[in-house]
Amino acid sequence: MPVVTTASAGKAERLEARITPAQKKVLQRAAELEGRSLTDFVVSSAQAAARRIIEEHEILLLTARDREVFLDALLNPPRANGKLRRAARRYKQKHG
Repeated sequence: MPVVTTASAGKAERLEARITPAQKKVLQRAAELEGRSLTDFVVSSAQAAARRIIEEHEILLLTARDREVFLDALLNPPRANGKLRRAARRYKQKHG
């Protein structure tokens, strides 16, 4: 998934954060290892983490909805139609 920065998508916005010297040292070292600027490293890392969290949240929501639909189908099954009854008869004939 390509990274879209606010600068390329329109007017750039500013984000500030206060960090300890030790935190900056770790971030700077990681950025250097990837051959990127500190700003680019921090922004892209934060964006990747944000997308992962959003995706996990959406999966959890979908799972909860799916569970509700599944349980509703178990507790309130639809009436068998003719096609289902014929399939059940064929199954009983083959498998006793």
